Amino acid sequence: MALQFPKGKFLSIVKVGEKGQIVIPKGARELFDIQPGDNLLLMADKTRGIALVAADDISAPPELFRLASEAKEDGDEHLDG
Repeated sequence: MALQFPKGKFLSIVKVGEKGQIVIPKGARELFDIQPGDNLLLMADKTRGIALVAADDISAPPELFRLASEAKEDGDEHLDG
């Protein structure tokens, strides 16, 4: 039996793979029009959880994206504020 959610809502359980990767379910990709190659901003807060936001939808200082990109290239697991 499939669960029904209000329009614009999506809920799913995803499994983290051995490399720390998850698959964004098709329903969520369609809801947010996420395409291969799109950039997503991952935000994490120990008490509030993890959120993904389309980078194109954010009006944030370019410095934020530069720091995130550098951290990824350096292999950092997190950014210290």
